[in-house]
Amino acid sequence: MIETALDCPDKTPRELAWQITDQRGYYISESTVYRILKANDLIASPAFTVLTARDKFVQPTRRVHELWQTDFTYLKVVHWGWYYLSTVLDDYSRYIIAWKLCSGMAASDVKETIEEAMAVSGVKDARVLTRPRLLSDNGACYLSGELKSYLEDHGIGHVRSKPFHPMTQGKIERYHRSLKNIILLEHYYSPEELTERIGAFVDYYNHERYHESLNNVTPADVYLGRDQITLERRKQIKQRTLKLRRKHYRKMIATAQTVS
Repeated sequence: MIETALDCPDKTPRELAWQITDQRGYYISESTVYRILKANDLIASPAFTVLTARDKFVQPTRRVHELWQTDFTYLKVVHWGWYYLSTVLDDYSRYIIAWKLCSGMAASDVKETIEEAMAVSGVKDARVLTRPRLLSDNGACYLSGELKSYLEDHGIGHVRSKPFHPMTQGKIERYHRSLKNIILLEHYYSPEELTERIGAFVDYYNHERYHESLNNVTPADVYLGRDQITLERRKQIKQRTLKLRRKHYRKMIATAQTVS
């Protein structure tokens, strides 16, 4: 446990517990991990405050590619100025489908990000019966006639959040917050350097980060439809581990009785 925690200092006790279960085939509870780390002075106080935001609709999505959330956030490159990250996130799985680092926030940048998301997801294929709806805020680029025409041409519905009501886009807001908590720990001296760092974080977020709201599986697990397989395997590991623990406990009791 200590070795795993030292190898992965960025992971919480919750994430470490499921990583050990998945990678080592041995179940350990989140509370046990916390107690071990606490006893060894490996629980650090958070360096930032995570703001909460409601992230569920009254009628939540039920499948992948039913709804895409999109938004911009800004990041600074030393001596270059501000750059803007355009992201498309699948609402159901929280998987980052596409992203693009832009020098501005134009409708053309939004179109390019959506075009990439359509190519990666395969929603242009004839097999796809319905296109995803797009959820955005009311920024000028999302209200433009250029984007409206583009979405209509591709059969994508457009839903806009209520002004001053961030809960509607809670999932992508939380994602951008998580990204900035890591990205802003360093300085970047070229757009290429920042782009490379964002790419590494997206890969980690999609494929390695256990998401509490997804039953502690990764966005990729849900996006690729393998989450139930993962959860069933964990259930079997837990049952096997508890059985071994009971057997070991009974053996200890029998040994103690024999000695006495």
